Amino acid sequence: MLDSDGVVDIGHLAVGGWHAAADRCPKKMDYGPCAGVGTDGSCEVPGFGACSFVQVDAADWPYAATLAAGPLAAARPEPPAAGRQPAVAAFLAAAGSRPVVVADLPAEPLSAASLRASAAALAGVADACLLGDHGGARVQFPPSYRARLLAEEGVPAWVGINCRDRNRVAIEGEIAACVDAGAVGVHCVTGDHSALGHRPEARAVFDLDSVGVVRRVAAAAARSGGALCSVAHAPAAPPTDRRLPRLLTKIDAGADVVFVDHCGGPGPVAEAVAELRAAGFAGLVLVCVPVVTSTASAAVIASFATGRLPDGYLERITGTWAARAFTTANATPAVPTPNGTPPGRGASGTPAADRTADGAPADRAADPAPADRGADGGPADRAANGAWPTIPAAEAAEIEAAGIAEGTELAERMLEIPGVDGVNLSGGAPPGQEAALAAAMAEITRRVLGVAPARSRRQARHPVGASRTAVGPA
Repeated sequence: MLDSDGVVDIGHLAVGGWHAAADRCPKKMDYGPCAGVGTDGSCEVPGFGACSFVQVDAADWPYAATLAAGPLAAARPEPPAAGRQPAVAAFLAAAGSRPVVVADLPAEPLSAASLRASAAALAGVADACLLGDHGGARVQFPPSYRARLLAEEGVPAWVGINCRDRNRVAIEGEIAACVDAGAVGVHCVTGDHSALGHRPEARAVFDLDSVGVVRRVAAAAARSGGALCSVAHAPAAPPTDRRLPRLLTKIDAGADVVFVDHCGGPGPVAEAVAELRAAGFAGLVLVCVPVVTSTASAAVIASFATGRLPDGYLERITGTWAARAFTTANATPAVPTPNGTPPGRGASGTPAADRTADGAPADRAADPAPADRGADGGPADRAANGAWPTIPAAEAAEIEAAGIAEGTELAERMLEIPGVDGVNLSGGAPPGQEAALAAAMAEITRRVLGVAPARSRRQARHPVGASRTAVGPA
């Protein structure tokens, strides 16, 4: 049975246990679970207990029946790039000829100046900038306004829309505004619960979940040739053996781009992408690549992705400071990433489920502390509360250079995976370091696309004459 949007009605296929799980879910998700499930099966909401969907017997999950009842959306013909709006057509044309790079946009919340400064660093370099949620500052400029600000700087915006703060009527209006602002893509997430972040007293809406947003974005694109519709895939979030069918349901609803969240090195990512392609998905696949340029940003990554990064990734960047980054991550709440995506979320928009030492979510209500600066004006990697270690400016510069080199190499390895069309450079920086992180992401993009000379291990891995053809962003 299809619902009013032409997508298989999961409610018709679900059994009683699933309906009870949906009613009990703090987000009232019809298409659960979100990517915030803890490694122990716990809900992302502190004190809630086990995720209600994880407790449903695998045989009663309705997604397998959903897929059997209808064709995968990716099997349907995609509208030609010529029928799309200019920014979307340009992005698709680039993706058809070379790898694409979508970079998170690090910027202070409610600061047009900060947003413009970071956008200026990435203009003409990245194919688009991802704008999402912010755990440390729930009150933000609307996605459509941020998209308009980026357009003024010549940067295509890939906006994130969550279901926490708006009902379906407001979401439909925001989608229309984003399309009108020239957004190249809309990233559809359910969003983390209001119990997480710095405004826990706000009442959560969750009139829809991510599948409902996908349907509306896809409908808008069909009417006007508007933005691409993207969703997240979190292969490492429990229950890992049932994540793909849920993703395919989002694709069936109309998603044409998938962001693969942090789930380990190239090996696990290759497995996830191969499974997705084998299931019939013919759209674009972008893989998240963590960008670490300081001990502070390493601590942010360590707070949520320990065990889901390539072996030795942080150690190769920060050297002897890595142990302190891990200690800081386990002893203090993670600093929310200023790019609009709280730590642990990546493209999923919901926490990746690792916990702090006290068992609370790694991104629990914590306002970011301002970062001190080193003697040379660069980051000294120490928060005002003294949580970050103070290191010499010369070593900070070495860490930044190593982070750019490691990020470049990892992005290149991800792009070698069959079925991968591009990368999403993701990461977070404490306040005051946003522009520096944006500049680092721009440098990684130049190296990956062959615009700047390769360095370090990349030269050894790609001998002269064997590197990727240099093609600038559209």
